[in-house]
Amino acid sequence: MSRVTLHLVIHGRVQGVFFRESMRQQAVQLNIHGWTQNRDDGTVEAVIQGSAESVSKLLEWAQHGPPLAKVTRIDQDAASGDWLTFEIRPSSA
Repeated sequence: MSRVTLHLVIHGRVQGVFFRESMRQQAVQLNIHGWTQNRDDGTVEAVIQGSAESVSKLLEWAQHGPPLAKVTRIDQDAASGDWLTFEIRPSSA
């Protein structure tokens, strides 16, 4: 099975609404590896890696996020790397 790895920048009301923890929980359920973090510009950044089907499902979830979030846009690009878990990283500086 081939793996897909994407870099995401999620825009909108995505900080202070449990977006990162909710994404981590979804990633664990879908067997997605990678990481997520808040950025200083108010966006959430993530790298997600897994099967095409699982990555597609996590992207679909990220379009709305947790109940208090309001996602306006997701920028995505191909990425590379290899992760064993899905972690929440400290905010970027």
